[in-house]
Amino acid sequence: MEKTSRAPLLTRTLVILLFSMIMANIGGQMYGPLLPLYVQDLGANINQIGIFFTLSMIAPLLFQIMGGWISDAIGRVQAIAIGSLAGLVGYVVFTIAPSWWWLLLAVTGVSMASSFVGPSFNAFVAEESSEATRGKVFGVVQGIFLVVGVIGAPLGGFLADTYGFRLMFGVGAVLYGIATVVRILVARRVRQEQKTPTVKPSLGHLKTTLLSVIGLLTAGGLVTWIFISDGVGDTTFNMVGQLFPLYLNNIVGISMTQLGTLGAIASVSTMAFIYLGGMLSDKFGERMGIVLGNILMGAAIFIMLNVTTYVYFIAAWILLGIGQALVGPAYNSLISKAVPEKMRGTAFGFFSSSIGVFSLPMPYIGTLLWENFGPKVPFYVPLVALVMMLPVIWIKFRLPKTDKTSPPDVLAVAEPVAPNS
Repeated sequence: MEKTSRAPLLTRTLVILLFSMIMANIGGQMYGPLLPLYVQDLGANINQIGIFFTLSMIAPLLFQIMGGWISDAIGRVQAIAIGSLAGLVGYVVFTIAPSWWWLLLAVTGVSMASSFVGPSFNAFVAEESSEATRGKVFGVVQGIFLVVGVIGAPLGGFLADTYGFRLMFGVGAVLYGIATVVRILVARRVRQEQKTPTVKPSLGHLKTTLLSVIGLLTAGGLVTWIFISDGVGDTTFNMVGQLFPLYLNNIVGISMTQLGTLGAIASVSTMAFIYLGGMLSDKFGERMGIVLGNILMGAAIFIMLNVTTYVYFIAAWILLGIGQALVGPAYNSLISKAVPEKMRGTAFGFFSSSIGVFSLPMPYIGTLLWENFGPKVPFYVPLVALVMMLPVIWIKFRLPKTDKTSPPDVLAVAEPVAPNS
C-alpha cells in the first residue's frame, strides 16, 4: 500500500517569519518586564510612571486598526516588513534616550511595529492552516515562539543588573535589526511570487472595512461578546501592567535578574502546555481552554499578592504560564473562525491591544490607587473583573453550528470590497 505524504503542519514561509518573530521578540522580552524600572531610572516618580504609560497607550489606539487594515489591503508579510522599520527606530531611541520623556517616542515606534506585525502575523498563521488544525497550528507556533521568554527575560534582567539598561537595549536593537532584514527579504520574495492582485489602500476601502468590523461588533453575536470580554480584560489589566515589576522590585525586593527568571519560568510552563491547549481547543471547543486558563491566571495573581517568599512566586508564575498556554491558542482560533478571512487583519487589530478610549486613563488610575490605598489594591481590580467574566465566556463563547468549510453566515456582515493576499 502506497503511503500518502502529509503536508507539514507549518509552511516554509511561516517558519521563516516565526524565526524573525523570535529574534525581534527576544528584545521585547528583555525589556518588557523592566520598562517601568527604566522609566523610574531616568527620573520618573510613581505618578509620572502612570502618566507615561497612559500617554504610551495613545499610539496603539492610533495604529492598531490601521495596521490590521493595511495588512488586509496589501498583504500580511508586506505589513510586517513596514512595521518592523518603525520598531527598529524605536529600539534605537530606547538605547540613546536622555530622559524618560524621550521614551514616549521610542514606545510610539514599537507600538506602530506591534500594531502592524501582531495582527498580520496572527492572520497569516490562520490563513496558513486549515480550520480543523487551526488550534494545533496556533499552539505549535506560540509554543515555539515562547522561547523568547525563556531567553529574553533572564538575559534582559542579567544585562540590566550587570551592565545597565542602555547596553540591554543595544543588544535588543541588534536582534531586532536582524529580524527586520529577514522580514524585508521575505516580503520581496512573496511579492514576486504573488499571483492574486492586491488593492491600493484607499479611504473608501478603509471605510468599508471599518463598517464591516463595526457590523460584526454590534450584531450581538459571538464577535460582540469577544469584544466585550477583551475590552474588560484590556481595561482592567492596563491598570496594573506597569505596576507588576514595581511591586515585585520595590515592595517585595526581587532583583531584576530574579524578575527575568520568573518570566523564563512562565514561558517554559507555557511551552510545555501550549500544544495541549491547542488540542483542547480543537477537541472540546475554544471556551473550555479560555475559562480554565483564566482561572489559573487569576489564581496566579492571588498568590502573588499574598506571598513574600520567592519559591511561592515561582509557583504563581508556573500557574500563569499554564493559564496562558490554555487561553492563547483558543482565543486566536476562536477569532479566526468567527471573522471572515478578508477582515482578519483588522479584527486581530481590534483584539490584540487596548480597545477604546476607556483604557487610556487606566495606568494613571492604577498609580493613584497604589498611592492612596496601598500597592496591592490595584491588582484586585483585574482579578475581580476576570472572575466576573468567567460565566459570560462559558455561556457566550460558542460558535454557531454551520458548515465547517465557511465562516458562520451570521457573522459574515458586509465584507470588504477588495481581495487580500
